[in-house]
Amino acid sequence: MTYGGSNQPRPTRNERREAAREKARALREEQKKRERRNRFLIQGGVIVAVLAIAAVVVTLIVQNNQPAGPGPRNMASDGILLIAGDDGGITAVETPALAAEGTPTPTVPDESGTVANIVVYVDYLCPFCGQFEATNSESIRTMVEEGAATLEVHPISILTNKSAGTQYSLRAANAAACVADASPDSFFEFNAILFANQPEEGTEGLTNDDLKGLAAEAGVSSRSTIEQCIDDVQFKAWVQDATNRALTEPVPNSDLPSITGTPTVLVNGRQYSGSLQDPAEFQSFVLQATSATFNDSGSTPTPTPTPTPTPAQ
Repeated sequence: MTYGGSNQPRPTRNERREAAREKARALREEQKKRERRNRFLIQGGVIVAVLAIAAVVVTLIVQNNQPAGPGPRNMASDGILLIAGDDGGITAVETPALAAEGTPTPTVPDESGTVANIVVYVDYLCPFCGQFEATNSESIRTMVEEGAATLEVHPISILTNKSAGTQYSLRAANAAACVADASPDSFFEFNAILFANQPEEGTEGLTNDDLKGLAAEAGVSSRSTIEQCIDDVQFKAWVQDATNRALTEPVPNSDLPSITGTPTVLVNGRQYSGSLQDPAEFQSFVLQATSATFNDSGSTPTPTPTPTPTPAQ
């Protein structure tokens, strides 16, 4: 505290003591004000944090306790069946949605011995599935387009806990189901694009926005419907149920008691166990399995389009 000029009398000891007490009192009041402000801010921050956590918890509870809805349309067998289209492309066989907790209807295979019924069970985070897809996707495309084969894809989610907590495996399978439901003729392209952009196992994987971008790249119709379906994880319950069925129940149209890993690839009910990186080996297996079916059926052969070999990578 500053006092007047030299002409002013020197403060007495009592006055100096009183001035010091006043200064100390002012400091105490200021300190109390700061403590009240800090306490208010801390309490406010805690309340905001609690509300945010509560919102997340409520969302998770609602999602996990929602009654199971129907599965995606066009996947009544738990998989989508793709065949040659009239325009020379690939089209999906349309089916009604599987009812909640319903029993899938197995696809009736072509047993003429002139068509390869290719069935694949895939997890979009599975690196071996990615290898099989990279090696054989284009030759399978050619076989389907030429009517030499059908392709049935079963997306399942066995690696849900292998993506740093983001459940990418489940979300990607859900996104595939969304496309199958709303834009089934785009499924082959979307399936191929998912694998072309496959993240590494153990990483966070792609975001929902990434998945929506890939759907757009695949040229899906009903884009807004699919994007909402991806954000809502609309077919989460179906993915979980379909995965459980694949892992615990007999595989239709085969002798397999269940799926034990991915990719599981069947051709006319026979499981492929060869190289995932040699296109010629898989094509040879397709021809052998189809010939075996023909010999079992005793049908009169009809010309079968020859698959176009895919150059080795």
